[in-house]
Amino acid sequence: MKFYIKQKIFSIGDNFSIKDFSGNDMFKVEGKIFSIGNKLRIYDMKDNEIVYIEQKLFKLLPEYNIYLNGNYAAKVKKEFTFFSNRFHIESNMGDYEIEGDFLAHDFSIVKNGKSIAQINKRWVSWGDTYEIDINESENHVFVLAMVIVIDQVLHDNKNQNNG
Repeated sequence: MKFYIKQKIFSIGDNFSIKDFSGNDMFKVEGKIFSIGNKLRIYDMKDNEIVYIEQKLFKLLPEYNIYLNGNYAAKVKKEFTFFSNRFHIESNMGDYEIEGDFLAHDFSIVKNGKSIAQINKRWVSWGDTYEIDINESENHVFVLAMVIVIDQVLHDNKNQNNG
């Protein structure tokens, strides 16, 4: 299933929606504006919180925790590499790896050795758009949470020392 995340360049905080292939809003993402470390929440269209993402502070490399429906689900850690972008996810839903190209535009998410999602970042006017193609059998909102973490680490925090 395909999802699209479009972020506006001139928005205050991390507030945006996640759309399906037809352009329908599926989820809302809201970030805290004045907080130490990134804190984001994903809501369904009835305003129920389904994901909470929290940056762990004082780490040599970026690290985030993901909570699904209030329960701890995963730790996302950026790995040290020179010519690619790689993340390791310790999760109670399987062993995940995310690997991206040098420019941080194309990524693949692998679960237990099998590709489960492809991510492509496109530059469009007034913002960035991610196209995420996720296997039907996967937890879509969990995969979308991992994509949001990638964006936080590689694109939103360029001026901070964590990417």
